[in-house]
Amino acid sequence: MSVAENLHIIQEKINASCLKAGRKASEVEVIAVTKYVNTQKAKEAVSAGIRHIGENRPEGLIEKYEALKEDGVSFHFIGTLQSRKVKMVLPYADYIHSLDRLSLAKEIEKRAEQPVKCFVQVNVSGEATKHGLSMVETVPFIESLQTFSKIQVVGLMTMAPQTNDESLLRSVFRKLKELQRDVEAKGWAHAPCHELSMGMSGDYTIAVEEGATFVRIGTALVGKEG
Repeated sequence: MSVAENLHIIQEKINASCLKAGRKASEVEVIAVTKYVNTQKAKEAVSAGIRHIGENRPEGLIEKYEALKEDGVSFHFIGTLQSRKVKMVLPYADYIHSLDRLSLAKEIEKRAEQPVKCFVQVNVSGEATKHGLSMVETVPFIESLQTFSKIQVVGLMTMAPQTNDESLLRSVFRKLKELQRDVEAKGWAHAPCHELSMGMSGDYTIAVEEGATFVRIGTALVGKEG
């Protein structure tokens, strides 16, 4: 199927999940994760109505930015970000989804020319293979960023386990939602924390039911090359 057809199906599923959860579909944005496809596929996504593009490598981000910068698209860096590559990413990323340590925050603060919208990455499941802060580390970490003028914590992000266990997935997403509410309730100017980046191709409907405001969808939307 075409990217436009895929997006229609995804939006229908998001609408159904929002209806089930008593939410408005307008609260959920789809990030097209284009790391496995070329710029033509990314252009198809934008033509179909996508307004958010996600990349996990600096080189991929720059490539998609150069191809789509005139199309009113927001660019999201969704991969693990090494401190030494911050200077490569910052000119092109509207959002960074993987802030998870003070050394990275310091590098962003040093290099950014204007405030950067950041998601703090939380390892809700506690899996050793996943990056991110633990649940108990998250609030103190965000509090420690109050003096960083170039960092705005717009929300939290997590990667759920790769599993078909719906109850486990739901539990992970629900815990992140509760944590997001805790941070939001602090009323910190540097961390409004209204957003939740969670849910991918295999679990985005559950994530939406549990409060996701950004879902990161790759293969179900644009497929893979090769």
